[in-house]
Amino acid sequence: MSLKARITEDMKSAMKAKEAARLGAIRLLLAAIKQKEVDERVELDEAGVNAIIEKLVKQRKDSVSQYEAAQRQDLADVEKAEIAILAAYLPEKMSAGETAAAVAAAVAETGAKGPADMGKLMAVLKPRLAGKADMGEVSKLVKAALAG
Repeated sequence: MSLKARITEDMKSAMKAKEAARLGAIRLLLAAIKQKEVDERVELDEAGVNAIIEKLVKQRKDSVSQYEAAQRQDLADVEKAEIAILAAYLPEKMSAGETAAAVAAAVAETGAKGPADMGKLMAVLKPRLAGKADMGEVSKLVKAALAG
């Protein structure tokens, strides 16, 4: 079953179970997926759906920090609940060791030598690690690998 189909099935089960918070988060996700498909006139694959989920999770995390700074814990808790619902659809994250090993393998594969090769290296790593690793951390590991 594709990720999109699984999300749709989860929406139906949330409707039947009358889980309002879960239903709202899933509907928001499906709306974002549909909007992207309509805007770009494409059928999104797993990677595209994962990118949208990551974007929505990142938006929620930003909102949590804003709400907590404004002393609105009630709103922050709602956002945290949505993060938990959305994160369930993301693939399992790689450990720091696995990410470092993937970076080292890509450096060996591309023959990257210095900072000028960072773009080439990131172009190889992004499709492999998207959704599985924090790309900010990957970027730091790549910089460290190319600087040394």
